Amino acid sequence: MRGAGRATQVRAARQLSGAPRPVATTGETAALSDIFAALSDPIRRAIIVHLTGGPCSVTQLGAPFAVSAPAISKHLAVLEHSGLIVRWKTGRVHYCRLVADPLARAGAWIEQHQAFWERQLDALGDYLDREQDTCNPPPPRRQE
Repeated sequence: MRGAGRATQVRAARQLSGAPRPVATTGETAALSDIFAALSDPIRRAIIVHLTGGPCSVTQLGAPFAVSAPAISKHLAVLEHSGLIVRWKTGRVHYCRLVADPLARAGAWIEQHQAFWERQLDALGDYLDREQDTCNPPPPRRQE
């Protein structure tokens, strides 16, 4: 019985600690995983940066990189699958445009977890300060 009370106390402490609560469904979690996986490659991140200036042709997007056109196409497919870009074709030219919503969702996820860990690290710092005060009391004064 006593152990059950302790488990309840632990759950209550977790709820009060401000731990990030899951705000995403399984599908949303998978989408976030796709977004972070897409952003893990430096070429794809550079493509995203380039697209912040507006829509662009695939040829222009691939020009700065020393990789083949099929490799650029594969990078674009990963970005498109994650929802970060949309592609379309006008005549024989393929274009891409950045979609901001997935980046906003990833940013919100990072901000939520950043706030949680900042609170946790602040609490740890406070605890260590208190422990240091109890472990290293000032030396006793000499009486003269």
